[in-house]
Amino acid sequence: MKTSTTLRHTLLAAALCAGLNGMASAQDFLATAKAKVAAATSAKTKWDGPTTGPKAAADKTIVYVASDMRNGGVLGVSKGAEEAAKAIGWKIRVLDGQGTVQGRTAAFNQAIALKPAGILLGGFDAKEQAAGVKTATGSKIPVVGWHAAKEAGAVDGMFFNVTTNAQDVAEIAALHAVATSDGKAGVVVFTDSAYAVAIAKSNAMADVIKKCTGCTLLGVEDTPLADTSNRMPQLTTSLIQRHGAKWTHSLGINDLYFDFMGPTLQSAGGAAKDLKNLSGGDGSESAYQRIRTGRFQAGTVPEPLNLHGWQMVDEINRALAGEKASGYSTPVHLVTADNIKGDGGPKNSFDPDNGYRDAYKKIWAK
Repeated sequence: MKTSTTLRHTLLAAALCAGLNGMASAQDFLATAKAKVAAATSAKTKWDGPTTGPKAAADKTIVYVASDMRNGGVLGVSKGAEEAAKAIGWKIRVLDGQGTVQGRTAAFNQAIALKPAGILLGGFDAKEQAAGVKTATGSKIPVVGWHAAKEAGAVDGMFFNVTTNAQDVAEIAALHAVATSDGKAGVVVFTDSAYAVAIAKSNAMADVIKKCTGCTLLGVEDTPLADTSNRMPQLTTSLIQRHGAKWTHSLGINDLYFDFMGPTLQSAGGAAKDLKNLSGGDGSESAYQRIRTGRFQAGTVPEPLNLHGWQMVDEINRALAGEKASGYSTPVHLVTADNIKGDGGPKNSFDPDNGYRDAYKKIWAK
């Protein structure tokens, strides 16, 4: 009996210790989430990109092949590339893949036929167009991507893929849901399995929510970005019926998912009207407007689209000079109603106040 009592006390002590450790762990996770969110929402005022590189090559023409110019991120990068091309003294053509594999293949083939100095891939997986990438590089046409692979770097035949780390982007969006709910979020994640970078993001989002002991991952919804206007109203209604008030936060791999949820949420009323939507890309104009007015979107993790356009042009210039890529990957930034007035917010975009235009012009003028 004595041994049994001692054993029982030992087990009770162990259970209590485990419970206290669990509480401490949950508190630590929440504190970490809030600290990371605070860092990600800080102003971006210092240039942390390349400061050296080759002088501008003269009289070049490049082509930007867009996945879908209806996508705000793809459109924003194209504008940055056009701005940078003008600054460096080049010509640029933009070809629209119109949201389909067939359209992107046709646009890529047209780009190669133009025999440009370089090709920019805007927002689609380079592996999808592996044959085109191989043909281009075999013809001495360097290929630089934006969101063309899961990570930044020389991958999948490209000279360089320009992107903010997808893992960081996804994590900070999910951590915002954790932080603002005090670790009690009920989350639905929206993704598009047609894109490797989208799957990487949604997996990272789901992992964060799973690590939050008081949060609930209600589901991961795979629905095409190109068909959000048709699918999202009905899907939103279905999710409201399925989860009710348990659904407090949405995490999307792109702002497009939230472009068509507003009317459905408004008509549903109740808890649905207060649903907090957060996006891990790309900071569209409509997303900024929703965040500013506090209607149907709480935050977005935009990438500096215009800056990325400039970086793509700079990477092509490095390739033409026979130099290595810059290796630059922009740090993560979170836009909320509290910081939307800075870093390009008044113009509905994330355009860092860090002097990147002057930095690149200085490189090219050497």
